[in-house]
Amino acid sequence: MVQVPEMMLTLQEFLMLPETKPASEYIDGRVFQKPMPQGKHSTLQGELVTVINSIVKPKRIARAFPELRCTFGGRSIVPDIAVFAWERIPLDERGYVANSFELAPDWTIEILSPKQSQNQVTRNILHCLKHDCQLGWLIDPEDESVVIYPPKQQPEFFDQQNAILPVPNLVADLQLTLGDLIELMKG
Repeated sequence: MVQVPEMMLTLQEFLMLPETKPASEYIDGRVFQKPMPQGKHSTLQGELVTVINSIVKPKRIARAFPELRCTFGGRSIVPDIAVFAWERIPLDERGYVANSFELAPDWTIEILSPKQSQNQVTRNILHCLKHDCQLGWLIDPEDESVVIYPPKQQPEFFDQQNAILPVPNLVADLQLTLGDLIELMKG
């Protein structure tokens, strides 16, 4: 993440700013711009959203959203993938998915980009977990590993391709191995 030139803002002031590309996040009064996703990151993100939604969306269990702004607990962050239980997805007055999500995702997935601070991404995952997120994933495409963050437990490190990755209970039908994730990045 790149910190935007120092200026302290309130969360409300930040939310009034125009969106940036790539997205900016509001953390502890400061604005940070996420790095531009590159090939592996972008491919994995798109494919993983499709895989998750193919399992949970038809059954109206949950829905995965790429790059969705989530504002809660005094922060406004943009996880690479935010998964929400179906009944928690905010709707507008017409029954469409709302533009504003003012709650933590049930499952937050971050994909580490080159030059991105692993600590900053981890802080966002931990923030989600403090606000009732069921699980966090930090995927490192270069290292071909995943760190799983369960709430109130030690993180788990996965680097064996046949290892089945833990998922939240709401997507229990989804079984992915680390090898499956790596395959999603191939052309």
